[in-house]
Amino acid sequence: MSNWKLPPSDLALSDDAVHVWRAGVQLPTTRLDALSALLSADEHQRAQRFKFAQHRDHFIAARGILRTVLGHYLKTPPETLHFVYGEHGKPALQGAEHLHFNLSHCRDQALYAIAQNRRLGIDIEYARRPVNDEELAERFFAKMEVAALKEVPKARRPEAFFNCWTRKEAYLKARGEGITVSLDSFAVSLKPDVAAALLHCDRFPAEVCRWTLHSFPPQPDYIAALCTEGKPTVHYWQWPDSD
Repeated sequence: MSNWKLPPSDLALSDDAVHVWRAGVQLPTTRLDALSALLSADEHQRAQRFKFAQHRDHFIAARGILRTVLGHYLKTPPETLHFVYGEHGKPALQGAEHLHFNLSHCRDQALYAIAQNRRLGIDIEYARRPVNDEELAERFFAKMEVAALKEVPKARRPEAFFNCWTRKEAYLKARGEGITVSLDSFAVSLKPDVAAALLHCDRFPAEVCRWTLHSFPPQPDYIAALCTEGKPTVHYWQWPDSD
């Protein structure tokens, strides 16, 4: 179980650690305006593409908080950070390639994972939204995952489904390959109360030993997963300006 704490003033990131930050992105106008001022021109352009104001505001908050967190570690003004993007859209920091990070946000919650010289990915999902878990599993999941899902009591299948979904998304984000990799080409654990793990990978069998998966509930009704290279210690921090 994750234990969220407010960060100390002298917070530092060691090579053997991953820091996960939790933040709410439903913010008052004054705070949102301050975060908006940190964004680059292209981030403002992306924000304006959202049809609904709430989605736009959540994007601005999530990106502004990301800049604030990264600026802390780099001891750099957050508005001066410059993002570059990989072939499949994964962001990185120009001039600070040693600092790896990943962001995921869903509804009014955002998660950030930060590490040094260690690839990682993170995903958060709202677990109360209705899904046809069996149909989606048959369509997208590996055969061993579908079989495992059917063994879960029906009342807990939505939890098992989102366990699987977030773990698969976190792994793909860590690799930086996105939807170019078929979701049924690798398998993760999914049963409630069973430790998160990468179980099988068709393309690269050694991947099972390379990556570590963590699952945790960032807030009630949400499920999240973190995927990291190696076996770092994970620290969970609450962004101070949100609930």
